[in-house]
Amino acid sequence: MNLDIRTKSGLSELGLDLDLAWSQLSVNELMKHAVKNKEGQLTDTGALALDTGKFTGRSPKDRFILFDQLTRGAVDWGAVNQKFNFGEFNHLLDKVITYLSGNPYYLRQGYACAKSSFRLPLTVITEHAYSSLFANHLFLRDDTARSSVEDNQGWTVICEPGFLADPEIDKTRSANFSILNFSRKIVLIGGTGYTGEIKKGIFSVLNFLLPEMRDVLPMHCSANVGKNGDTALFYGLSGTGKTTLSADPDRKLIGDDEHGWDEDSVFNFEGGCYAKWWI
Repeated sequence: MNLDIRTKSGLSELGLDLDLAWSQLSVNELMKHAVKNKEGQLTDTGALALDTGKFTGRSPKDRFILFDQLTRGAVDWGAVNQKFNFGEFNHLLDKVITYLSGNPYYLRQGYACAKSSFRLPLTVITEHAYSSLFANHLFLRDDTARSSVEDNQGWTVICEPGFLADPEIDKTRSANFSILNFSRKIVLIGGTGYTGEIKKGIFSVLNFLLPEMRDVLPMHCSANVGKNGDTALFYGLSGTGKTTLSADPDRKLIGDDEHGWDEDSVFNFEGGCYAKWWI
């Protein structure tokens, strides 16, 4: 299924059947798959409309971070950053991979951070076509980002909405979960069809990596720049107008939601727009 040879080592370690991967499908192909799989339907404008089910937003209380030598003294543990143990993570990961086994899945590769010196290659594995379509739109796209999967420089996001955890056995709070493992460079998501968990998982990764290791300030804001190089930042909670304010016709858009600020520039983490609206 058009699988790039350079991805094989990382996927093999996870125990995935490489022959079942739909890899790097085009937008049109992913939309056709989504409709065929009854994940959603096309509107009269040609857009893909879908129902993410129970979750129409993130579930912060079900987000965890692996507690190990790397994160032990570097994370502000508490109600926001909840601990998850090594053995329990590996057990849950094995269950998710078993859930995927024998079924076709979607593989998407790209990267985060528009500034090349901070580029973070990503491999996104999903059971649904629409989740892969989301990753294609959200993250930056460049074939050269694929090469780092083999040398373990990138992160892997595994998103399986159909897999439900058993809290008593799996030590999650609910059937849904999002877990960051910085040692294995994995974001593990289950039980929720809301694709914003993919987005915020990688934003959390960058919030951990960039300030301490690269002297970069991660920001939840939109940004644009004027003709004289003056940069404006717009901060606010989700849905409060950052995207609208940044789309000034007289200024160049840097991005509408997540950015980094280093010693000489402000750069976008993402490659797409994350506009929200309510009906």
